[in-house]
Amino acid sequence: ELAEVPFDSDTRRMATVHADGSGVWIAAKGAPETLLAACSRVATPAGERALDVAERAAWLARNEALAAQGLRVLAIASRRTAAVPAEAFDDLVLLGLVGLLDPPRAGVREALAACRRAGIRVVVATGDQPATARTVAVALGLLGPDAPPQAVLDASTLGSIEGLPPAPLLEAQIIARASPPQKLELVALHQRAGAVVAMTGDGVNDAPALRKADIGIAMGLRGTQVAREAAAMVLEDDAFASIVSAVEQGRAIVGNIRRLVVYLLTCNASEVGVVALAGLAGMPLPLAPLQILFLNLVTDVFPALALGLGPPPLRGMERPPRPPGEPIVSRAAWSEVAIGALLLTLGVVGAYAVALGPLGVPHATAMTIAFLTLAAAQLLHVFAVREPGVRVRDSGSLRNPWVWASLALCSGLLALALTVPALARALQMERLDSRGFALVAIATAVPFVLGEAVRALRRTRARGQ
Repeated sequence: ELAEVPFDSDTRRMATVHADGSGVWIAAKGAPETLLAACSRVATPAGERALDVAERAAWLARNEALAAQGLRVLAIASRRTAAVPAEAFDDLVLLGLVGLLDPPRAGVREALAACRRAGIRVVVATGDQPATARTVAVALGLLGPDAPPQAVLDASTLGSIEGLPPAPLLEAQIIARASPPQKLELVALHQRAGAVVAMTGDGVNDAPALRKADIGIAMGLRGTQVAREAAAMVLEDDAFASIVSAVEQGRAIVGNIRRLVVYLLTCNASEVGVVALAGLAGMPLPLAPLQILFLNLVTDVFPALALGLGPPPLRGMERPPRPPGEPIVSRAAWSEVAIGALLLTLGVVGAYAVALGPLGVPHATAMTIAFLTLAAAQLLHVFAVREPGVRVRDSGSLRNPWVWASLALCSGLLALALTVPALARALQMERLDSRGFALVAIATAVPFVLGEAVRALRRTRARGQ
């Protein structure tokens, strides 16, 4: 090999120059439409002949037929000269076409379907020619068999995307013959339209678009070092399905953080509400300082940690993505905190008032009833903190073993606090009779039942809209 003309994304062809006896032999390959333009002759079993207009049309038709089968098509050509020419792509002899089968990986079709259900729009920007891209897209379910021609955009006819009408570019599902600069401009165009863009790539030329995207995703197996360094995430298996799994895990993490924060806010607000409401009603203090500390360290912490370790919710990938500017605790979440804290507060203060009034128990016993009611209601509230519109039976907390472990641990610690004399004295706990435990059970269940009724009403209104 004497020289090499490297592949260029604009011309989509390359060549190598070799010593061949006393002369020079040039080997070229590239996109059929660009390499055919550099050929003046074609090799046949009978020898070389001129590549006239009709012959060129026949070869372009062969290229379209191969591309329609989903093949990546390369044209190959050569030339013999006496010396290294100034222009390698000149007066070449067409040798033929090569169709390369690059079948989609198993699971890609299912992953694309999951993206559609999750509200994620997949746009394919590829260097393949339009016929190849369309055939592969139909096979994967990205396009229907009767998709209109404008669903596949030939970027080779566009030049720079900057300044073009954005609507056709934003609507196109497949963009064929896309160059690296066009991919970068396409990422910027979708970002200006308000989309959060994840870009996948593996080549050196993909690095600018990977860096520009909100989430650059590089291929770890066949990706270049430059692409991996420019990306925010690297796939170890180069599988598109891994991206979908990452989205599902990401949504689960955000949801767990939200539920954890909402649970903690609700529990702490209810503790403040119990003390404040009892004080405003002129009642004695319903909770001792050590009892509040015990609640913060036990019934708040362990269930909250368990919520943070929850599995992905059922049908979590069937929900639309959250708005980019939405805070972790949204307006709807604050509403959940307010309603939950109010119901817990009313349940505990109601039990406390019944203990002091109709039951006529001593103040220390009434404090024990208030403490156990608040603790049990907070533990039960774990199942109320879930995704909007989800019923209790579909809650991720029911499938979370950490939640059940935390409930068992907290229940055991509450039992110890009630039965161990030293702990009972420190927490100012008194033994309860059957009436006291019945009151605790009722006051614990009522806030949860009322909360579920409110959620059921909201679901009914949402379906009506």
